[in-house]
Amino acid sequence: MTKKKACKRCKLFVEDDVCPTCATSSFTTSWQGRLFIADPENSLVAKQVGITTKGEYAIKIR
Repeated sequence: MTKKKACKRCKLFVEDDVCPTCATSSFTTSWQGRLFIADPENSLVAKQVGITTKGEYAIKIR
């Protein structure tokens, strides 16, 4: 099983070659922890971290 790749700018996990959130192509497979944001409008965690789009995010990237 391969490790998921996360966008270096917004930390969103992606499968494509371009991040759908910030339109960059800079990714890393070196990350720790995951956040699942289902409702960013009502999520206190999403507001604390600055996430405005639902999805799966890495907590820490290297």
